[in-house]
Amino acid sequence: MANEADDASGLGLKFGSVEEARAMIGASSLERVGEIEVNLAMIQYYCAAVQDANPAYWSEAEARAAWGRFVAPPGMLQTWVLPLHWRPEGRQYLTSMITETPLPGDRPINVTTDFEFFEPVFVGDRLRVSDRLTDVSEEKTTRLGTGHFITTEAAYRNQHGRLVARATNVLFRYRAAEAG
Repeated sequence: MANEADDASGLGLKFGSVEEARAMIGASSLERVGEIEVNLAMIQYYCAAVQDANPAYWSEAEARAAWGRFVAPPGMLQTWVLPLHWRPEGRQYLTSMITETPLPGDRPINVTTDFEFFEPVFVGDRLRVSDRLTDVSEEKTTRLGTGHFITTEAAYRNQHGRLVARATNVLFRYRAAEAG
């Protein structure tokens, strides 16, 4: 069994066997509450980076006409629940079923993420998320290496407990292929 020192990803991955991982199917992570409220400055910074000219993200009058207030772009959903990468007291790791599922692979790569959106996310909202492990595949070998596909489903809620989105994510956690 590997230990955290073997975690080349820097994500705080847990290590173990596929049997241990499969025993966790159906388990949910603790709910993470976003540290930062949804805010206009970050929305506009994001929109500038992706060149999104939707007037509802730039003009209060347009936002009020469309939504009653400023709304966040759907592409920012995960932004509002990620922990800060660094703090004076030390690094905080993302805790999710992807990092908590014990497997032998030390490298993760995301394969797909599918979102369903149910309600808009507004400036001033504080989102929370919990995810559930739904599948761990048999061992597979790809050009990247040998490992397992992990499937999770995350529920994103606002401060009122209302479901705003659901995400299904597939990640490949593997051991790097030997250089040949």
